[in-house]
Amino acid sequence: MPIDMHQASIPVFVKMLGNLSAILEKGDAHAKAKNIDPTVFINYRLAPDMYPLSKQVQIATDMAKGCAARLAGLEVPSYEDNEATFADLQTRIAKTIAFVQSLTPEQIKGSEDLAITFKIRGIDRDFIGLPYLLNFVLPNLYFHITTTYAILRHNGVELGKLDYLGGF
Repeated sequence: MPIDMHQASIPVFVKMLGNLSAILEKGDAHAKAKNIDPTVFINYRLAPDMYPLSKQVQIATDMAKGCAARLAGLEVPSYEDNEATFADLQTRIAKTIAFVQSLTPEQIKGSEDLAITFKIRGIDRDFIGLPYLLNFVLPNLYFHITTTYAILRHNGVELGKLDYLGGF
């Protein structure tokens, strides 16, 4: 039985980005409750050579919108990557969710064998639809959402596994 590329991508993106949004809400509430400047969290990184929280969220949303657009044969929406507040990050997530939800199953159907080429750090990379989704996009999406979670958890935000997983 062939995989339904829409079902394997769009609902996963929407769920995980929704969970990311809820995680950020808790981070924002924690900062307000503890009278912490929110930019401390937004700019925090787990290690000196890692991206800060803001970039983690940007990459997670880029993974979702980029994959959805490429699988549908559309131009990838471009965002400015200038988010500096929790509200900015929430707006970016909401915009990404709205975009991926706008794509129909028919637009993505049959994309498992689609040839996909785009630049990563200035180098053309070639993918095929299904392995692109399963072996590149989803691991990256999970990594950057997990790292956002870890940054906030490390800084005392009360988060648990269910915040990451969301509802069942």
